[in-house]
Amino acid sequence: MAGSLVANYVQVNVMLPLDAVTVDNKFVKGDEIRAWLKKLTEAGVDGVMSDVWWGLVEGKAPGVYDWDAYTQLFKVVQEAGLKLQAIMSFHQCGGNVGDVVNIPIPQWVRDIGDSEPDIFYTNRGGVRNIESLTLGVDDQPLFHGRTPIQMYADYMKSFRENMAEFLDAGVIVDIEVGLGPAGEMRYPSYPQSQGWVFPGIGEFICYDKYLEADFRAAAAKAGHPEWELPDDAGEYNDTPEKTQFFADNGTYTTEKGKFFLTWYSNKLIKHGDKILDEANRIFLGCRVQLAIKISGIHWWYKVPNHAAELTAGYYNLDDRDGYRTIMRMLTRHRACVNFTCAEMRDSEQSAEAKSSPEELVQQVLSAGWRESLNVACENALSRYDATGYNTILRNARPTGINVNGPPEHKLFGFTYLRLSDELMEEENFSTFKTFVRRMHANQDHNPNIDPIAPLQRSKPEMPIGKILQAAQPKLEPFHFDENTDLPV
Repeated sequence: MAGSLVANYVQVNVMLPLDAVTVDNKFVKGDEIRAWLKKLTEAGVDGVMSDVWWGLVEGKAPGVYDWDAYTQLFKVVQEAGLKLQAIMSFHQCGGNVGDVVNIPIPQWVRDIGDSEPDIFYTNRGGVRNIESLTLGVDDQPLFHGRTPIQMYADYMKSFRENMAEFLDAGVIVDIEVGLGPAGEMRYPSYPQSQGWVFPGIGEFICYDKYLEADFRAAAAKAGHPEWELPDDAGEYNDTPEKTQFFADNGTYTTEKGKFFLTWYSNKLIKHGDKILDEANRIFLGCRVQLAIKISGIHWWYKVPNHAAELTAGYYNLDDRDGYRTIMRMLTRHRACVNFTCAEMRDSEQSAEAKSSPEELVQQVLSAGWRESLNVACENALSRYDATGYNTILRNARPTGINVNGPPEHKLFGFTYLRLSDELMEEENFSTFKTFVRRMHANQDHNPNIDPIAPLQRSKPEMPIGKILQAAQPKLEPFHFDENTDLPV
């Protein structure tokens, strides 16, 4: 029986504090983190996740990497007997939900933006966002002779060389490749730093000169040189019906609107594809899994225009699966998808936001499973209550425990956001420990669950047409029980 139950075991990781390494790239919290990790180990936690900030490691000068603080941190994780998921964080920390420290991208990169501001994502009003580089410059050698793709690849190469001991020892098991703001594969369509507040629809962010030129060329090639980027999609805090683009039968339903949305979302998919291809080459043969993160944009999900998803780059409509296309691209790299908002219930959301995190989670997880990917999740906001944990448990095993072997679907892993003093408070931690045990199907901690094979070379590039075939027909999600059969 226990053998069959182990097949229902879902690994639990905990995200380390954003400032586990300080803003001046030092590791000073050793004692505190050691004590915390000891408690996590006692709770049966499988591993931890950590940002590895580009702005810290390559902060001094191009091609000069200082891994010292991260090496010390990873040693502490290794000594605790925990696995490690490393995020290649090519974005700024600061300006998004829950950011308590400020770690910009490297100063020498930002300096180039003084004379060449179009290296940054830009909205229709011309406001630049310095959190990350626009995907419009992915192949532009503007950075002391390097392109962003080359900079990201060089960073990962240096990581592999300098962290070989942890890769070889099986400590680092997961490389999550940052692909945009907050490390998520999306456009920075809802920046709090520019005054966005929930549940604004956000804005399309493709008005830097590089993306603008790319769109003009694409439109001309399609026989429509007169088409321009949208000018009717409103501003960050609009509601859909206030705009011509997202109104009923609005621009988004026209030939021109569909052309733009296809272009905008395809650019994002190709951006992820190119960087994953580099990551795959670099970590080839390592026992790691590559992963990307997709943002959980659950507001305006219940209206036909899905406005907030569309501005972020997820071309998802009631009759078009904007997530399965991303999953289809990931199959080329056998990459894992990491999705968020696993803790949310529709009933907890305000009615005005037309929000449905539960349906969104079910759609995205089902899309990943249909493409035979490993699917992981995290919570979007800190929760310490049984209701939040029970929702995560329901999403981790949608049809509950299978006493005869593996369930039809289960998450590959779940990462809890985030390690903090509050989590460690007695009552909170006691509930968390029960949650970990339930995720493990009430089995003891087992380090040999879902072992990772050496990374194989990515398959050949997939034509965009084949990727887009995944958009339609949009299938119903798999069945998810209303509640978990193994509550906290």
